[in-house]
Amino acid sequence: MPLERRRLRVSGTVQGVGFRPFIYRLARQYGLAGWVRNDVHGVTIEAVAEGGVLDAFAVSIPAEAPPAARVESVRELERGEPGRELPTGFVIVESEDAEGVTTAISPDLPVCDDCLREMRDPSDRRHRYPFINCTNCGPRYSIIEALPYDRPLTTMRSFPMCGPCEAEYHDPLDRRFHAQPTACPVCGPRLRFVVDADGTDEAWDDAAVRATVAALRAGAIVAIKGLGGYHLACDATDERAVGALRERKYRKEKPFAVMGSDLAALEPHVMLDAASRALLAGAERPIALLPKRGDALPADLAPDNASLGVMLPYTPVHHLLFDDGAPPLLVMTSANRSSEPIAYRDEEALERLAGLADAFLIGERPIARRVDDSVAQVVAGRPAVARRARGYAPAPVVRSERFDVPLLALGAELKSSITLAVGGAAYVSQHLGDLSEYESFVAFQETVHDLCAMYRVDPRSVRLVHDLHPAYPSTRFAEQLGGERVAVQHHAAHVASVLAEQGAWDTRVLGIAFDGAGLGDDGAVWGGEVFVGSLVAGLRRVAHLRPAYLPGGDAAARTPVQAAVGWLAALGDGVWERVAAQPIALPTARVQVARRLIERDLNTFTTTSVGRLFDTVAALTGFHRSMTFEGQAAIGLEAAALEARAAGADRAPYPWPFDGRVWDHAPLLDAVLHDLERGRSRGEVALRFHEALAQGVAEAALTLRAEHAFERVVLSGGVFQNALLVERTECRLDNVDIQHWRNTLVPTNDGGISLGQAALAACMPGG
Repeated sequence: MPLERRRLRVSGTVQGVGFRPFIYRLARQYGLAGWVRNDVHGVTIEAVAEGGVLDAFAVSIPAEAPPAARVESVRELERGEPGRELPTGFVIVESEDAEGVTTAISPDLPVCDDCLREMRDPSDRRHRYPFINCTNCGPRYSIIEALPYDRPLTTMRSFPMCGPCEAEYHDPLDRRFHAQPTACPVCGPRLRFVVDADGTDEAWDDAAVRATVAALRAGAIVAIKGLGGYHLACDATDERAVGALRERKYRKEKPFAVMGSDLAALEPHVMLDAASRALLAGAERPIALLPKRGDALPADLAPDNASLGVMLPYTPVHHLLFDDGAPPLLVMTSANRSSEPIAYRDEEALERLAGLADAFLIGERPIARRVDDSVAQVVAGRPAVARRARGYAPAPVVRSERFDVPLLALGAELKSSITLAVGGAAYVSQHLGDLSEYESFVAFQETVHDLCAMYRVDPRSVRLVHDLHPAYPSTRFAEQLGGERVAVQHHAAHVASVLAEQGAWDTRVLGIAFDGAGLGDDGAVWGGEVFVGSLVAGLRRVAHLRPAYLPGGDAAARTPVQAAVGWLAALGDGVWERVAAQPIALPTARVQVARRLIERDLNTFTTTSVGRLFDTVAALTGFHRSMTFEGQAAIGLEAAALEARAAGADRAPYPWPFDGRVWDHAPLLDAVLHDLERGRSRGEVALRFHEALAQGVAEAALTLRAEHAFERVVLSGGVFQNALLVERTECRLDNVDIQHWRNTLVPTNDGGISLGQAALAACMPGG
């Protein structure tokens, strides 16, 4: 057969993951001549061989790609005769620069087994080296400063390689060929342990690891530098240390994450099945929210919560600490004070964490940008991301020609993220936090400019997409940038985020958004909405939860008793005597204040928020204090329901009638009060409430299917972080043979809003 010349382009996450040496080895295996290089579109290959051989080679690329790679397409750019001068052999050529960038940046990767073996091998020159890595593992996104991904464009540029590292770096057959962070004890960054925030040196390298272990075993709190920022760590079995960490962080009740030395260390404390083990050990290495097992750990780790957030070691430093005898269960929480972003610069950490940490373990490798740990959970047998950050970001969530025209979606306010759509892909940033906090808003602005600069997009010259709420910091930021702006309703964006994940541009759906709060088209506070439509045709609100009062506005979102007054008003004046009496006994003073706000129409709004309905039931079942973190009351209600279910409690749903346009909460709340007055337990009431909402969704879907033809039901919004509610809702939908989708790749909470905004805006005229 005659020889052919073909040029191929491989798109996806194919830089910084050992892809070029993989292609080099594969090409030699097939006997090809030609070259491979990185460029701004991904990886380009030019090869000469017989046509059948080239066909087989192209098929092998996605089938045999490195584990950290994500091949999204192998496209043929050119085909022709080889030319007069045939290339000899196959080579790797230098990266090509250009104006536009469309290749995906690799997320940070956990240390691989090969590197761990070398790190633990006394005969290896990288024995116990805390920054060991190769093309299959180590930092990526957290050290990249520009594309293409080459060492001079990373934070490793200040560490010139020694001779042996240089030889490995340039050897296509070596595992460290063009591994940009590659280093060793001779030429790479070092590790130091300091006791005081003034930076007093205490120990370096191995001695630093041993000093950290000793401090942790003694009950100290140590700030440990990771891939994307610092953690505050302490012995998770030491009640005194855990309590001290809560006090210093001003983190009253929000759960802490726990890192176990291995799965065996976690197994006595959380329920581990095949899906959760795979989630924990996957390349993303998230914090996994898993059901608690037993009560051997301090209750203060995750009070009033049925789950515990756990993770496995993912950096060489973590493994060295456990190898040297650190407590096998460590609290590993973001190094910050409550609501602040994670500290990631060394000088910043020493200053901001003074008084929080007793000591610091500092790695000399600089971090280019802060990246928190990701959080995920297994919901109804499938993984779902609750916080998208390290290990996931900024890999593209979806590719579509609808994203060929650049646009920037700025998300909402809480659990902020941004989405940059460029070159046919939507890139969702890492979790950025609550934009009402100044430091988080600064991090948000940095990320906008950082991600846009990475992909060479001017944020002032693209379509900007933001929430409908004019007071959100992200909306005001869009106004400051100027240019073309598009406002997208909050809950429509929730539904759209699911459709974007699925690549379902034309699919007609019934979208159900259960959420805390978002500004509606009518100026009211929405949060229990039903939409019909598609991304292309738009989403139209067709039903909702019966409106209730929100006395005190945002204060009601923090105080369940105050929220409850606004919902209970639907039952008439006689309800106040019922809730004042035992066993309900809502605090009289708080009830009276909220009632006066409603009666005088002072700072009182209307809302359809399912999140506030959860708060109401939580208040009726005993949650009378103000919340110290978002969703706390609802999390406690879910925990009570799960405990009751395990005990075999009555799970018959309360009435929650739907008339084709509105769910009426009054019969539901009246039934809740009746059960409580009869002495039903908090857990049984919570369980029946969850069943009521699940049944109500299925009944509404059946009712609306007769009026609105749709192919799927879509579930999204922060309330659907509740795994029990999702499980029961999906079961009810399955029982009536209605297919359904929900978020899995981006958070169902506001962390997924920016993706939904981008998808809807891409379908608008001019998008």
